[in-house]
Amino acid sequence: MFAYTREISHELQRRATLQAYARDAVDKDFVCDADFLLRAAAQHHGVDSPRPCPICEKTMRVVAWVYGENLGRRSGTARSAEEIDALVAEVGSITVHQVEVCTHCRWNHLLKELTASPVV
Repeated sequence: MFAYTREISHELQRRATLQAYARDAVDKDFVCDADFLLRAAAQHHGVDSPRPCPICEKTMRVVAWVYGENLGRRSGTARSAEEIDALVAEVGSITVHQVEVCTHCRWNHLLKELTASPVV
């Protein structure tokens, strides 16, 4: 069992990006640039987001990417909550990036950086 012990939110940057897009200060290609790997990870490992895509208003997915020196080649991969739980039980604390991804228009943004730690 794990708990998130540290959180860094990127909501302000998300809002600033969307405001810049609304002002035509950045192109759609700049904000809708999710590559194939990110879209595939969202499709297969993500969960539906509670909010619609800010660009096309379709359903988005939130995908978790895990990072940590103690993960070896598993670092930088998308994982489900169950897999994160197993990783934390095995190796201890890891960093989790939650990314929202629209598989329709390719919008994506890092929402949060979290530390997943074992519950003691």
